[in-house]
Amino acid sequence: MTNSLDAQDTKAAAAAQRAAAARLIAATPENQRSELLHPFELGARSNWHYTPRARAGVALARMSEAQRGAAQQLLAAALSDRGLEQVRAVIALEIALRELEGSSIRDPENYAFAIYGTPDAAAWGWRIEGHHLSLHFSLDATRVVSTLPQFVGANPAEVPRDFVRGPRKGQRALKEEEDRALALFAALSDQQRTAATIGEQPYGDILTRNAAQIDPFTPSGIVWTELRAAQQAQLLRLLEAFASVVEPSLAEQRLGRVRAGGLEAIRFSWAGTAQRGKPYYFRIQGPLFLIELDNSGGNHIHSVWRDYDGDWGRDSLAEHYRKARGTAHRH
Repeated sequence: MTNSLDAQDTKAAAAAQRAAAARLIAATPENQRSELLHPFELGARSNWHYTPRARAGVALARMSEAQRGAAQQLLAAALSDRGLEQVRAVIALEIALRELEGSSIRDPENYAFAIYGTPDAAAWGWRIEGHHLSLHFSLDATRVVSTLPQFVGANPAEVPRDFVRGPRKGQRALKEEEDRALALFAALSDQQRTAATIGEQPYGDILTRNAAQIDPFTPSGIVWTELRAAQQAQLLRLLEAFASVVEPSLAEQRLGRVRAGGLEAIRFSWAGTAQRGKPYYFRIQGPLFLIELDNSGGNHIHSVWRDYDGDWGRDSLAEHYRKARGTAHRH
């Protein structure tokens, strides 16, 4: 991780998202724009979930080819190549689940794009959301303010066989996140593992669920200063795996906030087994952020990165939210 961030790079990421969002709006018929466009209001933006359900926005199933192309350009402006691949992998898992479960609610077309405010405004945002995917981006006039919350899940975590027009056997949507975490835990000494372990069993899900705002957990697990230099490097690589979903300059922006909170206060915690394919849970907590990954079923992952004050740009865009709330009340 570098120690500086090229401001022009972040401006470029914001400009690319602004242009792609404008193309999506232009490609959307007038009678559908009220579904795509929503007020830039924190209460609406923070109403999120990772289960199959009706949600704000226009789903892929209801998009024209022009809309789909613009939506893909918006994703490409915000995500890295790895992030795009991961999003596609998560969506493709719906094909596997539909066949494995025989359930009609598993639908790779039920992923919706929503824009909050308009891309020519001083503050606006957008998201893509569906089963096991909820990605949020908050922008001001010139920069991307926040890329959180970030929820990515996978079921199955490892695909058991090939599926027609779907995922292939052995594919893993969260491979890097799992493998780097398991490698770090395996690298700990017995004493360090005892310090890191917070439970014999995982918790059935991420503990923060889909809360609109979260508070730090009571400090637990092994703290950064109790790790050897090589283990600290492994923990940084694990953080980078979660951050690398977004476009590189935005990933570095996020990692810069991690550093700003102080690496020395970061804690790594583990519950459950230390074997891939078996139930386990881990979290990484710093003064400003929280990452959780839960694999309670052994082959079904939920992962999330949250910012205590900065989700949806809450800290940076507080005044815009206040004005938006006031306008809504006057109406």
